[in-house]
Amino acid sequence: MATTDDAVRHALHQYLQRTREALVWKLEGLSEREARWPRTPTGTNLLGLVKHAAGIEIDYFGVTFGRPWPEPDEVPWLEWSEEDPNADLYATADESITDVVDLYRRVWEFADETITTLPLGTAGHVPWWPEGSDASLLRILVHVNADLTRHAGQADILRELHDGAAGLARDNTNLPGWDAAAWAAHVARLRTLAESFGE
Repeated sequence: MATTDDAVRHALHQYLQRTREALVWKLEGLSEREARWPRTPTGTNLLGLVKHAAGIEIDYFGVTFGRPWPEPDEVPWLEWSEEDPNADLYATADESITDVVDLYRRVWEFADETITTLPLGTAGHVPWWPEGSDASLLRILVHVNADLTRHAGQADILRELHDGAAGLARDNTNLPGWDAAAWAAHVARLRTLAESFGE
């Protein structure tokens, strides 16, 4: 059965939206401190991942297709800086959870205009790729899906390490419905298995 461009676009857009929502969901119920807390040796934090995702979509669905973000003063951190090359991976003191989530939701609308109105074969230019290459909207959709899904996985693990909240989505965790004792028994089994291999 042949697949139409509209069917491909719809499927990729649907996966993208699920990933967007998962990233935002991982912030629910967290304080400003908890959302910002660096949970890895490289400083990865939940709020920073959402801010970074907004930048990814502004660049790939905007700049790549000649559509700059309409309020550039709102996102000065998008400009790479030798002084702070990770500026898009953390929220500043004056950027609240609400601010970052609001920005990201507005970015969805901005990006969706590119996704839903341009043909999948539309050529865009990605100046920050090493080869400075042109890429079709189809390739960009696949690339952004892969990139954001990776970050959603990071967010899932960071949130689980923080307070045990885990899962794919609010309405479908995609995890067994075990209680704390069953999960503890499962983890104990895995530790025993790992220990059987020694150091």
